[in-house]
Amino acid sequence: MLLDEMYSDAIAVQLRARGHDVVAVTERPELRNLGDEELLRLMADEERVIVTENAAHFVPFFTAMLGGCEPCHGLLLTSNESMPRRSDTIGLFVSVFARELEARPHAEALLNQIVWLGP
Repeated sequence: MLLDEMYSDAIAVQLRARGHDVVAVTERPELRNLGDEELLRLMADEERVIVTENAAHFVPFFTAMLGGCEPCHGLLLTSNESMPRRSDTIGLFVSVFARELEARPHAEALLNQIVWLGP
């Protein structure tokens, strides 16, 4: 799992402490200046699902990749309205993302799928 740049790296740290393979864009300097399409392709190569709030940018690229028969390892979307990003909601994100990782423990479980997450 890769957490897009809008999420605190504290979420990734807590998920790794629970045994999950999670990184945040903010922890990998080489990812910080990549465009969304390039990031989506790179994470497909790494077999990582991307978690983002940026549906407007990622969904069209995801759809185009599928149309070109390129596999995508999944896109998990959140909304700042239902899951506001604040320091006091980090625990909420950890719980929601852990629940998703535990429900789908295999890398291919979200292959070519988009899922909206909520609390």
